[in-house]
Amino acid sequence: MALSELPPLSLYIHTPWCVQKCPYCDFNSHQLKTELPEDAYVERLIEDLSQDIPKVWGRQLNSIFIGGGTPSLLSPNSYEKLFSGIRALIPFHADIEITMEANPGTVEADKFNGFFESGINRISIGVQSFDDRFLSKLGRIHSADEAGRAFQIAREAGFDNINLDLMYALPNQSIFEAMADLSRAIELGPEHISWYQLTLEPNTLFYHQPPPLPDDDKTAEISEHGIAKLANAGYQRYEVSAYSKNGVYPSAHNLNYWQFGDYLGIGAGAHAKISRQDEQTITRSSKRRHPKDYLNADLSFIDSSKTIPVAELPLEFMMNALRLKNGVDESLFFAHTGLLLSEIETALSAAEEAALLERSNGKIRPTSTGLNFLNETLSYFLPENFPHLNHSQTISVKNLS
Repeated sequence: MALSELPPLSLYIHTPWCVQKCPYCDFNSHQLKTELPEDAYVERLIEDLSQDIPKVWGRQLNSIFIGGGTPSLLSPNSYEKLFSGIRALIPFHADIEITMEANPGTVEADKFNGFFESGINRISIGVQSFDDRFLSKLGRIHSADEAGRAFQIAREAGFDNINLDLMYALPNQSIFEAMADLSRAIELGPEHISWYQLTLEPNTLFYHQPPPLPDDDKTAEISEHGIAKLANAGYQRYEVSAYSKNGVYPSAHNLNYWQFGDYLGIGAGAHAKISRQDEQTITRSSKRRHPKDYLNADLSFIDSSKTIPVAELPLEFMMNALRLKNGVDESLFFAHTGLLLSEIETALSAAEEAALLERSNGKIRPTSTGLNFLNETLSYFLPENFPHLNHSQTISVKNLS
C-alpha cells in the first residue's frame, strides 16, 4: 500500500432529530419530544470538527452535505453560525456545493429563503411520493400539495440546483401509480431526481410489521419503466438510483463517496473516512449516536474507529465505484487505495468473464447486468480473494469516554 496522493475531501453533518419517525427509516433519527437544543448542538458540531482537523491539515472542503433526521428543523441563523465556525477551521473550495436535506412541510419550507442566504446552494427535498395515500402509508407528515409548493418556494428562494427524493415499490403500488409519481416530479423540472426502491431495513417498524409490497417481478417492471421514462425526459442515470437532468447536475458530494473520496463526519452518529499519507492508513470512524451522549461534554465524540485492512480495500473501493453507471478511471484505484490494479487483476478478469463489468478507454464500469446484480459483482472483490495482500492491523475503539 502506497498512498501517494489524497482524494478530495467532503464534510457530512448529521442532524438527528425529526418531528416523527417514519416506519421505513433506519437512519439515526430521534423524534423530537422536547425543545430543540439548537444552540448547544451547533456549538458541539464546531467543537467536534475542531478535534478532527489535525487529521486533515492543509486540505480544503469540496462539498458539504447536511443530512438527518430533519436538518431543516434548525434555523437559518444556526446554519450561518455553523458555516462561520467551519470556515474558521478549514478552507472551502471556491465552487463548494452545500446540500441540505429538507422536508416539504410548511414550517420547513418557510425557511428556504434563509437557508439560501446562509450559503446552502443545493437542496434535497424528501418528497417520497406525490400521492397522499402513499404518503400516509409511509408515515410522512406532509401532503402531496405541500411537496409541490415546497419545490416552488425553493425555486423562488434562489435554489437552481434541487433534488427530489422519490420512492417506488410502495405498499400495493401499481406501475401506473409509480409512473404518475415520476411524471409529477418530472413536470416540476428539478435538476436531480433520486428514485429508489423502498426496502425493508432491520430495526424499522416496516421490517417487523411488513406492509404488502409489490413482488420482485412487478418491482423489476416498475424499475424498467421508470428508468426509460426518466431517460426520455432527459434525466441521465449515473448511479444506481441517481438521475441528473441532461447529465449536468450530478451530486458532487455523493460522487466523492462513490469515487472513494474522503469525508469528515460531525454530528450524532455521523460517519467519516479519512486517508493519511503520514500514517499510510485509511480509517473509518463514527460519532456517538444518541443526541444526549453527543451533547455530553464529558464524553468523547468518537464511538468507533477502524483502520481498514489492506485486503479489504478492493471491496471498499468497488462497492462504491461500481454503483456508478459509467464507472471510474482505472487510475483512481491506485490514487485512492495505494494498491496497484495488477494486484486485483484475477478478480477483475473473472468479473469481466462473467459479463458483470467491463474495461475500456482506461475505465472500469459495471455492465447493465453488473449494475442490476451489484452484490454478485462485488463478491469477486471479497477479502478472501486476495490472500497475497498484506493484512494491516485493525484498530477498533468503542465507546471512549
